[in-house]
Amino acid sequence: MFRRRPTDNSEDLLVRLGSLTARARELAETQRSRVELAVALQRGMLPSDLPRVPGARLAVRYEPANHGLNVGGDWYDAFSLPGGQIGMSIGDVQGHNIEAAAFMGQVRVALRALASVTGNPGELLGRTNDLLISLGADLFATCTFLRLDPAAGTLECARAGHIPHIWATTDGRSGIDDSEGGPPLGVLHGVDYPSTRHRLTSDGVFVLLTDGVVEGPSLHVDEGLERVTRLAGITAVAGLDVDALATAVMKLAATVGHEDDAAVLVVGHDGGPARSAAEE
Repeated sequence: MFRRRPTDNSEDLLVRLGSLTARARELAETQRSRVELAVALQRGMLPSDLPRVPGARLAVRYEPANHGLNVGGDWYDAFSLPGGQIGMSIGDVQGHNIEAAAFMGQVRVALRALASVTGNPGELLGRTNDLLISLGADLFATCTFLRLDPAAGTLECARAGHIPHIWATTDGRSGIDDSEGGPPLGVLHGVDYPSTRHRLTSDGVFVLLTDGVVEGPSLHVDEGLERVTRLAGITAVAGLDVDALATAVMKLAATVGHEDDAAVLVVGHDGGPARSAAEE
């Protein structure tokens, strides 16, 4: 009597492992392609150049996060407005995928478009918020919007759930903006966002950033903001270039251990006509 030869389990195991490896490689390549597409989408939606207006100097730094094959939705923007003014926004979309990158583009475009029909940053955020809700998106975004008039020496700002911006002047003062803000964009309909107006009386700098710059496993957000404030103060007093400050802030971002996007927008400004008092 002949006996059937037992199945070689080791050969079956190798075949199954080979199949699983090929499948895992296919999934990784698909995800990598999605990340590359999202990064390209991000960069394509960010401004290719910055406005040039007398009395103001701008610099930006941006580093998309793709740790773990993820990509975020941070953005920055700066554009010219009538009368020599500059509109500036920075923000962060919930999520780390291609949908977040696409939603980021919608928010940025909405802010630009609506900035041409309303001069108040708070009203601008309110209209943008309602527009995003009407689109039925499931995502939300934090945002800061600033409107700078270098000739008049005024700055107006509003904030939607975003970390505050930082300021410093050439006479040695510096701080973290303590203006009241509202909830993130895309969460509640009919929100009123407070707008704050400052009189700029000394030359100085503003630093707008996303939380990936100042918050991570190695650094608490409060300490991160304080470090950026010190850097801004040194830059303003020493009269350093805004590019140098943007570079220094981004170096700080590399130390926080984050797995998020990091965006920095630095604005150097002349004080305007009145120079006898601090910010209003």
